[in-house]
Amino acid sequence: MRFTGEKAVFGRHETFALRYGWLTKGAQALMSGDPVFEAEDATVRLGVGKNMVTSIHYWLQAARLIVKADDGWQLTATGAYIFDAAGCDPYLEDEATIWLIHWLIASNPELATSWWWFFNRFHKPEFTAEELAVALQDFASAEVKGRYASSTLKSDAAMLLRMYVRSAAGGRVLAEEALDSPLAVLGLVSNLSGSQTFESRPAVRKGLPPGILGFAVVELLSALDEQQIPIEDLIYGRAGYPAIGGAFRLSESGLLGKLEELAAEIPDLFSLRESAGIHQLYLLRKAVPTGLLDYHYPEMTQEAGV
Repeated sequence: MRFTGEKAVFGRHETFALRYGWLTKGAQALMSGDPVFEAEDATVRLGVGKNMVTSIHYWLQAARLIVKADDGWQLTATGAYIFDAAGCDPYLEDEATIWLIHWLIASNPELATSWWWFFNRFHKPEFTAEELAVALQDFASAEVKGRYASSTLKSDAAMLLRMYVRSAAGGRVLAEEALDSPLAVLGLVSNLSGSQTFESRPAVRKGLPPGILGFAVVELLSALDEQQIPIEDLIYGRAGYPAIGGAFRLSESGLLGKLEELAAEIPDLFSLRESAGIHQLYLLRKAVPTGLLDYHYPEMTQEAGV
């Protein structure tokens, strides 16, 4: 979750955007005990081309849904919550799950560096594809250690737009490719009609469920090993860590409204207070991130007997 210049990667997606069905397909293969990504006939088992197999494997890692263990790849706690036999949304039918996957990617600087940079560091509200690629190049040149090709960075910038811009808004993007990317439904990046300019502005984000925001807050506080955080740090971020306001493209009023809603819905866990003139969010007891998902997917709580 914390960015360091020594741990950054670009271009691992094999030029394929994340598509509907890919995460489900890969997760189900792993749950069956099939080491599908290492298998010689992986293309047959997954029903896609060789490069797509690599891309599916990459996106599962970038979205922090799988992790390498001693005995092979396995689902993370979040991956299991979504995809296992009693999973909350194995076919990504709830838009809240798309918001969750977005956060998991946008807060992963080690495996999705370009995505982390865009949502946490790039704050220009209007830009062209060329300006985006140049800005990513400037970031990599200044803060990333190691060798990388400018063509790879340009590919990442183009891939980011392909994944987040709705197909109807961008004539240069094939409809079938854009529609296959679930993240486009979030409206975080759009194409200005009749131009080659894109926009990504802070907004209220009414569609973002409080439980998903709560998941992000608990993850961040856990990474910081803290029980409280200034609202300003949630808006703008703390050095090296994701900015929740930026990651979800929330305006200041939008973020504050979501936090107030979160504190009202779960008063035994969250509290907003002012101390020494600083507005802060307090975590009142220990919590695990997936526990916050129960507030959006209440059937999970019921099945667990909570």
